[in-house]
Amino acid sequence: MKTSLKEQILTVLAEIPRGRVTTYGRIAAMTEVGTPRLVARALRELPPGHGLPWFRVITASRKLADHPGTAEQRRRLIEEGVAFDNRGRVASERLWP
Repeated sequence: MKTSLKEQILTVLAEIPRGRVTTYGRIAAMTEVGTPRLVARALRELPPGHGLPWFRVITASRKLADHPGTAEQRRRLIEEGVAFDNRGRVASERLWP
């Protein structure tokens, strides 16, 4: 992945407000030639201790992606006041932008 694309993804990631979420696709649309898969890849490659709100990125179906950090992601979102419905989806009002 080009460094400039990764920097664009991380810049958008840093802007997601507390208590809000966005999707891999929405981040991709805010970058040059980004795709949801490239966004996911950039998030997987974050170094330990980075401090970026990776947990605020969800799937287009407004659910959490299945990955090793899913339980941590859910916990952190709940701490920020993000609720999940009985199907595991986040309310559309929480989507940013």
